[in-house]
Amino acid sequence: MNDTTGNDTGRDRTERELEEALAALAGGVHAAPDAYRTARGDWLRRERRRRLVLAVLIMVVFALATLIGLWVLNQTPSSPGVIFSGVGGTTAGTGPG
Repeated sequence: MNDTTGNDTGRDRTERELEEALAALAGGVHAAPDAYRTARGDWLRRERRRRLVLAVLIMVVFALATLIGLWVLNQTPSSPGVIFSGVGGTTAGTGPG
């Protein structure tokens, strides 16, 4: 004997009351006339700052990589190694024969 045709079930009543309460609450909210412009300006300002920080970070990493590379290249021994000395090997035009 589940007759729901004229009776409010607990769930239907709860949903209806919740809907009415939310509608009443939303009806009392009024946005400022320039709220969108202000929110968009704040968002654009944050986006510009994010991009600036990223660009600075990329430049710092690039500069550090360059400086470390130059420092490593500067640490090589100043005397020529065995590969570049020319002693004990043959060159292209001076083979045996």
